[in-house]
Amino acid sequence: MKALLSKAVGGPETLVLEDLPDPVAGPGQAVLAVKACGVNYPDFLIIQDKYQFKPERPFAPGGEVAGVVESVGPPLIEGGVTAVKVGDRVIGSSGWGGMAQKIVVEANRCIPMPDAMPFDEASAFILTYGTSYHALKQRAHIKPGDTMLVLGAAGGVGLAACELGHAMGAKVVAACSTQEKVDLCLKHGASSGVVYPTGEGGFDKAGKKALADLFKGAGGKGGFDVVYDAVGGDYAEAALRATAWEGRFLVVGFPAGIPSIPLNLTLLKGCQIVGVFWGSFAAREPLEHAKNTAELLEMYAAGKIKPYVSERFPLEKAGEAITHLAMRKAQGKVVVTMD
Repeated sequence: MKALLSKAVGGPETLVLEDLPDPVAGPGQAVLAVKACGVNYPDFLIIQDKYQFKPERPFAPGGEVAGVVESVGPPLIEGGVTAVKVGDRVIGSSGWGGMAQKIVVEANRCIPMPDAMPFDEASAFILTYGTSYHALKQRAHIKPGDTMLVLGAAGGVGLAACELGHAMGAKVVAACSTQEKVDLCLKHGASSGVVYPTGEGGFDKAGKKALADLFKGAGGKGGFDVVYDAVGGDYAEAALRATAWEGRFLVVGFPAGIPSIPLNLTLLKGCQIVGVFWGSFAAREPLEHAKNTAELLEMYAAGKIKPYVSERFPLEKAGEAITHLAMRKAQGKVVVTMD
């Protein structure tokens, strides 16, 4: 099989396409013939050793895949049953290893795909919608009538947050770097949007105030009940200043840098700053995670949510796909396809 490998610490340009022996499923595992692999920001971080997990090299990036079960290993417990069988179409969560023609995945981390779901949408589904649904449901306790600001709203998790917020009865305001991206969000659940400056290199004092005023204007007199921050940097404090009394500020990601927040703002607003780590949640609370996944698939079947795949790259150009995402050029999801 072919795999795109990280053999040295570095950016996407360091990835190399090589032939490897086909993997073999161990106890409780399944080998998937990968059809598509979703591209996510952690893929950019993990190859630079900047992510929470640092796999042993060589490894392939790519934490979410869709494919067909090719083989299964023996059950973990004698007399037990493996969660999947040969021929099943599944979504697999692996952390890494997905940018390859085949991958070994723990069988209990495989989700049966709906018959009508294509592989590219399936590979763009669980990480983004899983993260955003956990954020809104378990962390923000969002309710109908809440107002929500989504930073980086046209990205994978941001667009999922727009759709889910709308489906859960919230009024969603999308914040993006261009009007084109705002327009996309308006088609995916946002009721309005704002265009923020890119602020390359950070904002000066006047720029920070102008950014806060922009978000405050979008939130109106009451402010936002929920802020979904998938951007970080100086945008975080500006958005926190637009948060309502007893608002919930969701910490999702930091492509603009890890922010420094003056904590007196949380006192003045009686608000919460809440971390969102979907992977840890899924591992620590598997029953709640399974319930979330079932509810997401029901929403997909009902047409309430649908992954927006803007671009597809072949495996040999997967490094370009990661670069495209890291440069914040992507809208919705970018997918690597194996066929």
